[in-house]
Amino acid sequence: MDYNDLKVKQASKVVQSFMEVSRALAKLTQQNAKSLGLSLQQLGVINTIYSKPSITIKEITQRLFLSKSTASMNVDALVKLGLVERNVSKEDRREVNLTLTDEGAELSRKSSQNPASYKAMINAIEKISQEDIGKLLQLHGELLSNLNSFQ
Repeated sequence: MDYNDLKVKQASKVVQSFMEVSRALAKLTQQNAKSLGLSLQQLGVINTIYSKPSITIKEITQRLFLSKSTASMNVDALVKLGLVERNVSKEDRREVNLTLTDEGAELSRKSSQNPASYKAMINAIEKISQEDIGKLLQLHGELLSNLNSFQ
């Protein structure tokens, strides 16, 4: 790949920009998780279970882009903390569904009451015109579609 090529340079700048935004948001979200005594991945698991009770570990791996072992380790830790319960599926005994305990549900609610990442994003986009925000979302959608169709 010719790193002096204009298209390669542009692609590099776009990738770097997305990585920097992602890193900044992850840092803010990590602060939120830490304030609740959880890791970023554990908070993601809890919020995913909260939004879809009786979810399976397989579904969590797909939604959070985690490996099965990483998801399982996080669920194990959350079960030990008394935040998540495993329940054998009534339809298929081989399947285990995950639900939150009352304490787990409360932590999930707390995480969404004061999320630093959303406050920071609201603050940042208040300085951008509605038209530019619309363009940004449109371009992100187009870029994502193009990336997903790349073979």
